[in-house]
Parts: sequence; C-alpha cells; structure tokens
Amino acid sequence: MWKMGVLKVELVFILNLFLVSGDVYNNDVSEHSLELTQSLNLARQELIQETCRRFPPRFGLDDLPRSQLEHILIDEERKLLYCYVPKVACTNWKRVLMILAGKWNNTDVLSIPGNLAHAPGMFRNLSAVSRPERDFMLENYHKMIIVRNPFERLLSAYRNKLEGETPSAKYFQDRVGRRIIKVYRENPSNESLEYGNDVTFKEFALFLTNKSEELADVVNNEHWAPITNLCHPCLIKYTLVGKYETLLDDSLLALNTINAHNVEFPRLAHTGGTAEKLHTYFSQLDLPLIRRLYKLYKHDYRIFNYDLDNIVGFDLG
Repeated sequence: MWKMGVLKVELVFILNLFLVSGDVYNNDVSEHSLELTQSLNLARQELIQETCRRFPPRFGLDDLPRSQLEHILIDEERKLLYCYVPKVACTNWKRVLMILAGKWNNTDVLSIPGNLAHAPGMFRNLSAVSRPERDFMLENYHKMIIVRNPFERLLSAYRNKLEGETPSAKYFQDRVGRRIIKVYRENPSNESLEYGNDVTFKEFALFLTNKSEELADVVNNEHWAPITNLCHPCLIKYTLVGKYETLLDDSLLALNTINAHNVEFPRLAHTGGTAEKLHTYFSQLDLPLIRRLYKLYKHDYRIFNYDLDNIVGFDLG
C-alpha cells in the first residue's frame, strides 16, 4: 500500500511537470515545479525510512570500516554531503562540485575532462574525517544521493566497461574481462584470453552471481556494487534523493537547496539508450540467473522504489 502511494506521487509529479512547462527537462524552473520536485523528494525519503524500518541493517554506522564512507564527498562551504554512484550521473555532479569549489576556471560543466573529475584526491570524503566531525556533518549538512534502476545501471556498467572502446573500457577488459572469460567460457580463443573485449552479458552475470574465488577482488567493484553498499541509506538519512529518470529536475532542486545559482546542471541531448536495451540483454539470461542477479540488488529495488517486472519483462514469482 505504501509503495503504491509513492508510485502515485511520482506519476502525479511527472504529469504536473508536463502541465507546468511542457518539458520535463526545462531549465527555467518555476517556484511551482520546485515545490513539486520537493514533494517527490520528501516522498522518496519517507519510503527509504519506512523500508529501512521493515528491513533494518545488521550493523550501525560506527561499525562500518572507514573505507565504506569513501563515496560520500564533502562540500564544506555549501554544507553538502554527496554520495556518488558510478553510472548515475556522478561524473557531471563531480564536475559541478569542482566548479562550486573553484577548481575549474569557468562554469561550463562539460568542459571539464571526465578523468580529472574522478582524479584521486580531488574531493575530501567522509572517510577522512574524525568521528565527531562526521557526526556533525551528518546531523547538519544536506545529504544527497542520486539512484537508478539497478538492472539498468548494471547494464550500463557492462556496456561501458566490457563492451566499450574507451581507454577506461580497455582497462576493465584487460583487468576484469580476460579473467571472466578464463573462468566462465569453455574453449576460449587465444584472442579473447589476450584482450578480454568480448565478454558476453551472460558471462558477466555469472561472474557477479557465482562469487568465484579467482575473481573475488573485482566482483564488488564500485561500478556494479549495489547502491545500498556504497551509500548506506539505512544508516545515513539522505535529504536530497534524486533519480536518474528525473535527473535534471532533482539536480536543479539540489542546486537551489544549496544556493548554487552560478552553475547549471547540463542538459544532455541524448543518452546511451540503456533503458531501451534492457529486455534485449536480459533475454539472453535464463530465469534462475535473473533471480540470482535480483537477489544481489533486492535492497536497491526495495529502498528506491523500482519495479523489476515492468522494466525487464520477467515474472520472478
């Protein structure tokens, strides 16, 4: 019942945005549309809190190793904590934070090289502060997370890192792809073992769900680790909960909330089309394998109010 209520709020929100502006991705945000976005944001916060009450974590914040807080970046001037999630617009949000911190000489977000935004040491993170300072920030700062349908995010990571042609993809194919092929492919060719650039989606799914000892060091990579493992939403009360599906509106609300009016979150002319390709890729997997994948991401599905059946087209029973 509660989840249906939140779904209704999200549908009303999107319909109202069309009525207000005729364009969900309109940069000229009215006070009315900000109010709608804020209402949706509050509904998402309440859903997270309710789900965490139903499925409480087995440990507390003080039990987490410091390394578990490395994804939470700090902007002290604007009193913002941002938990970045790979494959959920984190490059552009890191670029925005660089501009806000005066680490780039203009306000053109997309002019910042992606590798620079991800450079080690670019941002202070919550793992680097003392416990009293951490607790003060968690109590007094805005706390932002942006999430995405778990399987869509997973497919985006696969397409980008194991199917791609970029230097980053070549790195992952060499470091991870070759090893996946060695473990999960019968009679691999010498070329596949050498380059690792033709990992199938099924092999990738087997790699994630079988937990082989040979691949234990890479199976929890941040690009496909569950969001709940990276950002701990049952331990940290996020006050800005955005979604990839309403990215621009949620980002505009966040910038307005922290009084960052000198920078605009970029409006992208196109996306990678991952959502449209979900069924094509997942149809390559049998139902037991999809169920095992779902088990890995079930907390993300529950907490962030995503529906697997409607998107992937399978009934998990």
